[in-house]
Amino acid sequence: MSHTAHIPSHRKPRRSASKLAVRAGVAGGVLSTLAMAGTASASPSEPVAETTLEMPVLNLDLAAEVSSAVTTAAENTAAAAVTGELHAQEEEARTGAAAEAKKAKEDAEKADAEKKAKEEADRKAAAERATRSSSRTSLQSTSASGALGSGTVTAPATGSAAAIVNFARAQVGKAYVMGGTGPSSFDCSGLVQAAYRQAGISLPRMSQDQSSEGTSVSLSALQPGDILYWGSRGNAYHVAIYVGGGKFVGAQNPSTGIVERSLSYDRPTGAVRVL
Repeated sequence: MSHTAHIPSHRKPRRSASKLAVRAGVAGGVLSTLAMAGTASASPSEPVAETTLEMPVLNLDLAAEVSSAVTTAAENTAAAAVTGELHAQEEEARTGAAAEAKKAKEDAEKADAEKKAKEEADRKAAAERATRSSSRTSLQSTSASGALGSGTVTAPATGSAAAIVNFARAQVGKAYVMGGTGPSSFDCSGLVQAAYRQAGISLPRMSQDQSSEGTSVSLSALQPGDILYWGSRGNAYHVAIYVGGGKFVGAQNPSTGIVERSLSYDRPTGAVRVL
């Protein structure tokens, strides 16, 4: 056995760099404290202040923490970009939906207006048919001579009445168009207004107002040029011109156009004389 077997080695073990740095810091702190204490003892007139030095904290994983912070910041930036893009897409979708809703509303309002106009036209046509049917039923119950023919004037029209009658008869066969005032198409009041214009007489445009003109006359005492009306005076829904011989000329409806008919075809409610 060797004589040195139980003698411990005098070589000190190596210490790590971090432990050496810690020991250096501790030693520096102790020396600094002793120096300050010596200074304090050399000056007995001043009280000794106890000073505590904070040891520096060594962060051995600084690189890893910096890398983690950079990664987190990048992820937050990417998330913010995605969020902004989503908000832009949502705003665009809302704007598009609002435009589509506005157009749908306008289309619905237009369709509703067209529907109401058609219903009004159908109502007027139905009223005219009902009036004609009532007139036919009433005429069938009268005598062969008829109440309308007993006192009507059959002599040819002259003067202003002739101008009105001749113009009205010249329009027979033309089209009925609601709101038409000529020359190729008329509605009922448009025809009466245009005919009276030939005699230099200005009439209102609407049938209600035309039925209020002049003076009322009996259907048994009609003269050529008299204005016939259906409905009530001042609230008529249809007008025509009496042309003599128990007949009238009127713009009836879109299916018949402007026609010359016997009073028995569609008995008027009353008549007014403007001439």
